[in-house]
Amino acid sequence: MENAEWYVNWFNSPYYHLLYNNRNYNEANFFIDNLCGSLKLVPDSTIWDLACGKGRHAIALNKKGFHVIGTDLSVNSITEASKCINPTLEFFVHDMRQPFKVNYFDAVFNLFTSIGYFKEVCDNFPVFENVALALKEEGVFVIDFFNSNKVINSFKSEYYEKRGDISFEIKKKIINDAILKRIEFSDNGKNYYFEESVSLLKKKDFEGFASDAGLVLKSCFGNYQLEPFDENLSDRLILIFKK
Repeated sequence: MENAEWYVNWFNSPYYHLLYNNRNYNEANFFIDNLCGSLKLVPDSTIWDLACGKGRHAIALNKKGFHVIGTDLSVNSITEASKCINPTLEFFVHDMRQPFKVNYFDAVFNLFTSIGYFKEVCDNFPVFENVALALKEEGVFVIDFFNSNKVINSFKSEYYEKRGDISFEIKKKIINDAILKRIEFSDNGKNYYFEESVSLLKKKDFEGFASDAGLVLKSCFGNYQLEPFDENLSDRLILIFKK
């Protein structure tokens, strides 16, 4: 498996969803409720859930009456999400580095650390260009990323996660401002391993990408309660940009 494409194989694996099965719909609904209250999106707003996975945030947004399009690189995730389609909820396989729509969305959401996967940090910039292109004037772009400073300060190089009968051995290291994670486990007598690599992007990095794409930072929060961001203590880095 080539490092540059680790996400293609891993995100399409059922084991990815098993390992991260703590990402539940209640959490998604709670975050979406708070975001929508803060953004004050009008009824029938059109929203792009960028890197939507199986669609938990897209579904929550759609239930609030918004027109939602979810896109993701994972064919399997989109296949699963598409079981919930309706006239105002659609899903497509799409690479976020490629243009998608023009002057179409009132808001774009990129949630739960769904950026920063690429081999070169500069490869994140086309995402911001595509989002700026897709947004209507005055549209907003919401990014929810882990707080890199807290991740570094609480770093564990090796641990185990138990899911049913499977024990995932996880080994992590930091190289070139990125977290490299190796995930090993056995299932039905067969050994598996996958890799993850996520850049330790910080607030200034996102602001730089956004500024170059013509987006302006309007708000910054540190958790799903939308409390103020603290670079050392906050669990999340939630940024709201405006076109």
